[in-house]
Amino acid sequence: MVRLSPFDLWLTAARFACMATEAQAVVAMRVLGMAGLWSVTPAETARMMREKAVNFPLAMEQATRAAWKGDDPFDAALGPLHRQTRANALRLARRGPKWRM
Repeated sequence: MVRLSPFDLWLTAARFACMATEAQAVVAMRVLGMAGLWSVTPAETARMMREKAVNFPLAMEQATRAAWKGDDPFDAALGPLHRQTRANALRLARRGPKWRM
């Protein structure tokens, strides 16, 4: 059984909150892209579907492996999901709105 300190629980919650905030930013930029207001590539819709098919099973696998070893499965599952949301947020933010010069 995994024994987590209050700090470990807080840290996992903070990582999840950071990931959720970045995910909402990614959703907003993609929706703006679909509306023609944000600079996104034409393949962005297919990309967002493909990355979910890759990262959700990977997160589940890492959580299962962590649970088998007695580590925190929630923290392990956040790893691949948080890496992808951070990469997407940075990539889309660099592209910027279409009216930018």
